[in-house]
Amino acid sequence: MTKEPLIYMDGGFVEKSRAVVSVFDHGLLYGDGIFEGIRAYNGSVFRLVDHIDRLYDSAKSIRLKIPLTKHEMTEAVLETMRKNQLRDAYIRLVVTRGTGDLGVDPTLCKNPTTFIIAEPMASHLGPRAPKVLKMAVSSYRRDAVDATSHEVKSLNYMNSILAKMEANSAGADDAILLDHRGFVSEASVTNIFLVKDGKVVTPSKAAGILHGITRGRIIRLCSDLGVEVEERDVTPFELTVADEVFIVGTKSELAAVGSISGSNVGAGGAGPLTVRLYQEFSRVVQRPEEGTPVYEAAAESV
Repeated sequence: MTKEPLIYMDGGFVEKSRAVVSVFDHGLLYGDGIFEGIRAYNGSVFRLVDHIDRLYDSAKSIRLKIPLTKHEMTEAVLETMRKNQLRDAYIRLVVTRGTGDLGVDPTLCKNPTTFIIAEPMASHLGPRAPKVLKMAVSSYRRDAVDATSHEVKSLNYMNSILAKMEANSAGADDAILLDHRGFVSEASVTNIFLVKDGKVVTPSKAAGILHGITRGRIIRLCSDLGVEVEERDVTPFELTVADEVFIVGTKSELAAVGSISGSNVGAGGAGPLTVRLYQEFSRVVQRPEEGTPVYEAAAESV
């Protein structure tokens, strides 16, 4: 019989088939909670410190007190990897407001719910060119920074889901969302970059984007390679006339955009700078200093 994966649930581990939350959990009832999607490469959790810091920033923003310290949460992530004997994985770390009643009042939720899922996932990164996607500009606008801002990595992804469904109906792989002013914000679950005349441009945080961990590392990688990066407002027009467009995210890694709403970007494939960044990022994720070791940490704690 195949051994079931183990899920971290509020301080312990349970088999996948037994990992459940209450139907009265506010994460389920109202999307009242936060999460992080995290990658592990070759036994090291990529940018784990950054992910943990962002989780706690999201928690502070929605006044959710996480019952674990950052150190304890880090160890819980690593132990979930160890329990499942994983080296390359996608990790989903979730903290909800916890069990309450059918009312929206969060003060009735006394104990937050925390769970961590780790599943095997091989990287698509490598020496070859990245995947090329068809994108469509969505009619749905990204939630404003004074509304349910996507600066908070919350459990409420309806805005992204609606845009993704619209893109699928149009025969596209994913959607590009604009902010309430009409400037480019991000894709449904990834940050977006364009290349024009050798310079990289990406929407600023004013566009209500998620402060992406991969986004930040790609910006630094560009700097390391001597490529200028500008963070500013981006118009839809700029995307349509860009030499290259690409998206980045923890799970998606880096993918090229070949077309937007039926119009080719550049030659319609992965441009030279996109390919270079893809290949260089393939090396970055394997560097020991970029991650937190899973199994060495276990040996040191004995």
